[in-house]
Amino acid sequence: MSAGFALLARTFVIGILVAAPVGAMGVLCIQRTLGRGAQAGLATGLGIASADGLYAAIAAFGLSALSSALVAWQTPLRLVGGAVLVYLGVRAMLTQPKTVACASSDPLDGRGVAALYTSAVGLTLTNPMTIMAFGAVFASAGLAAQPGLGTAAVATAGVASGSLAWWIALVTVSSLARARVGDKVLAGVSRVSGALVAVFGLIAIVAGLAG
Repeated sequence: MSAGFALLARTFVIGILVAAPVGAMGVLCIQRTLGRGAQAGLATGLGIASADGLYAAIAAFGLSALSSALVAWQTPLRLVGGAVLVYLGVRAMLTQPKTVACASSDPLDGRGVAALYTSAVGLTLTNPMTIMAFGAVFASAGLAAQPGLGTAAVATAGVASGSLAWWIALVTVSSLARARVGDKVLAGVSRVSGALVAVFGLIAIVAGLAG
């Protein structure tokens, strides 16, 4: 196994491990999949993975000035991100989710997909401490001892692809569950997940104010 492939495999696993813990973005991805279908979930997952890849790149390429600036802005970013999560959660609670048949016959247009993707990127980027997490993980995995643009690029690609793989798996499972429950159950679960998104938003706001 070449050193490059081994590095890609290690960072792929790191990407999965960073994405896997259930948090606000995970619940939002599930809620969008249940409420609007797999296309909405995949757009959201791709947005989260893109932001993870960007933060991984900042850590891997050692862009300390940008990292410090983002961390310094973490309080307002958390407040904005928390407010948006509360809005999205409340809106999900008040919106009737599409049935499976309706979602299949009325797919999202390009503008809708772009909006979901962009919002997922923006919301994920409101937690700049992710950069510090990637820096710590890279150091513990020995990646800090392997300098170079090539190493940084491979590490970034590994993290982004690992994160994306996790979101694809989550959307797939959520879609399968969505297809097997009735509309009433689907509506209930979608509203509960929307409430959880709002709660995560409130937690982010409280954390921002406390910080």
